[in-house]
Amino acid sequence: MSREEAALRPIDLARMAGVSTQQIRNYADAGVLPPTPRTAAGYRRFDAGHRRALITYRTLAGGHGWEAARAIMQAVHAGDLSAALALVDAGHAALHEQRLSLRAAGEALEAVAEQPPESSASPRSGMRVGEVAAHLGVRASALRLWESAGLLTPKRDPGTGYRRFGPADVRDARMINMLRQSRYPLSRIQPILDGLRRTGSSDALRAAIAQRQAELTQRAAAMLEGSSRLHHYLTGGGAPSDPVPPG
Repeated sequence: MSREEAALRPIDLARMAGVSTQQIRNYADAGVLPPTPRTAAGYRRFDAGHRRALITYRTLAGGHGWEAARAIMQAVHAGDLSAALALVDAGHAALHEQRLSLRAAGEALEAVAEQPPESSASPRSGMRVGEVAAHLGVRASALRLWESAGLLTPKRDPGTGYRRFGPADVRDARMINMLRQSRYPLSRIQPILDGLRRTGSSDALRAAIAQRQAELTQRAAAMLEGSSRLHHYLTGGGAPSDPVPPG
């Protein structure tokens, strides 16, 4: 029997991928792997085709994410190639939209950062949390969350204890909202605001935008690799000796 046709046990695939044997069984049951024949004793009989499917799935996940990669492989093994390719196309389209959104956010953030907080375009001082939320089109709970994370530090009215947002606070909240819409985690927003408050420079903002652009480029490359692997899998090619991508 050739290496290509040699039977593989669940543990063989598990060791290749660095997952449990139960996870391999879950992949098979979910349709991530092609149908698995069983021996007379009822044991699953995997082969090089299942290994290629495993490599394809995990490579796709590097660019599309685990959920989308699973759906793509399920569609392939259900015989619905059109649906599988539509999911791949949707991933590329979503990435393109993120690029456009990031570009727009970068331009808007630059404009906000360069605008003095006390400019005539700024809202009045002493706004309450509900007023700021309405002004920015966000929920008041979001402003409270950003405050609890240390991103906003509005003053408190000494008599009532209500939050009072000054122009600089509103500017910061606007920047946070834009960055959150571009999928920045709260922990990565803090250095941008700190730099702007300390020096008035938007260098940290530019660096954050550049880093996000690099991440999208890396993801695009991973999606390209996933598409290549999927093509090899669909056409019966591929390289069985390639290592299984880690997860």
